Amino acid sequence: MPRRPENPGTCAYCGEIITKRGVRKHMQICPKRQEALASAVASNRPLETLWHLRVQDACDKDFWLDLEMVGSASLEKLDRYLRAIWLECCGHLSKFTIGGWSGMDVGKARKADSVFDPGLVLRHLYDFGTTSETDIKVIDFRQGQATSKYPVALLARNQMPEAVCQECGKPATWICIECLYEEDKTGHLCDEHVEVHPHDNYGEPAPLYNSPRTGMCGYEGPAEPPY
Repeated sequence: MPRRPENPGTCAYCGEIITKRGVRKHMQICPKRQEALASAVASNRPLETLWHLRVQDACDKDFWLDLEMVGSASLEKLDRYLRAIWLECCGHLSKFTIGGWSGMDVGKARKADSVFDPGLVLRHLYDFGTTSETDIKVIDFRQGQATSKYPVALLARNQMPEAVCQECGKPATWICIECLYEEDKTGHLCDEHVEVHPHDNYGEPAPLYNSPRTGMCGYEGPAEPPY
């Protein structure tokens, strides 16, 4: 069986479409990224460790983010970022662990510098009922000035995964939660078929968002970067 192709992403600096595995190389040659680094050197921001993180949904690898995090920032800042761009729906509890539910908890007050090492993988758990599980892998680090005044900067992000209507095969923009949970279907619907879809036991069909939280709990997006 042929391997499913990786979902590509978009560089947050120049907008070029890039592969997940090509992010690090692209960051080394992206002219807009180089301009941002030069501006950071000329700023009065402190010299510190900046950590390159690969963030992806633990189950659906189509959803991924590459981030750069300031080493002096706490994991609480990362938690807030993930909530804003991907997860927040009802103010649920969350935590970081090494090893998942049965692993070791890592306190949110800890600084990135005291936790991160290249190759480390943290699991972020949001909502202890309908849980979203996110893996955070430390890819690399650099010494320098941050390119942003914020503790977390977006480097690249997955493109919206393709979805096709379960009724006609056209591009889908909606999801029916009842189909997903009760009928073992994708629940994906196009603009035409959502108008005549009969299900409403889980509420009306919801828009598809560029987030692994779509269709879970009360998630309503908009899944935009907080900064």
